[in-house]
Amino acid sequence: MGFTSAWAISGHTDEDIANLAPRLLPAMRADRDAPDAARRWQDWQRAPLPDHRTWYTDYGPAIESFRELTAPGTHVDDMCGGRTDPAFYVVDDVWDGQSEDSMFLTVHSKEYAVSSLLHALGPTRAALLPGWCGTFLLTPAQVAASLPYVERAFTFTPDERATAEARDWLDYSTGEESVLDGPLRVWRTAARTDMGLCGLSVHLT
Repeated sequence: MGFTSAWAISGHTDEDIANLAPRLLPAMRADRDAPDAARRWQDWQRAPLPDHRTWYTDYGPAIESFRELTAPGTHVDDMCGGRTDPAFYVVDDVWDGQSEDSMFLTVHSKEYAVSSLLHALGPTRAALLPGWCGTFLLTPAQVAASLPYVERAFTFTPDERATAEARDWLDYSTGEESVLDGPLRVWRTAARTDMGLCGLSVHLT
């Protein structure tokens, strides 16, 4: 079955973050605390996966576990899609009205951006990112405090950058920002403008 997924990081005022928190934070915590979630994360941290180009001929339990780990979480997905609360829909209530400067959005068919991002970064860099597998809701103070860690995660030597790009399997249109560039840009913008951030990975269809 086909699907379309999106991962977005959007900037918001402190007041907007506070308004989103009652809906999104419980869903984020429920996904983080779901059965097997911590085990899947720890398994990947202990045994990073091989090059994704080998997965189609050597697909096994570790790859399936990583796919489950990095797919949109059920609770956040249901909340953002209006299934938990019909009065709330991510496109209208989180993403609408965002400027290009304050938002990074990547949409893909039959792929999950967070899966490719974490595979490209590897476990050590991925562990520096706040939240849980691409989802987070941060106040302006938390954005500022986490920026040094996010900068460490996304700062590469030329060789490291080439390796990360080779491990990012997503297809991008000409000029489209990649998962290796957009998050740090938005983080720096939010820190500079005293904004909070909301990261969400969801199914659109």
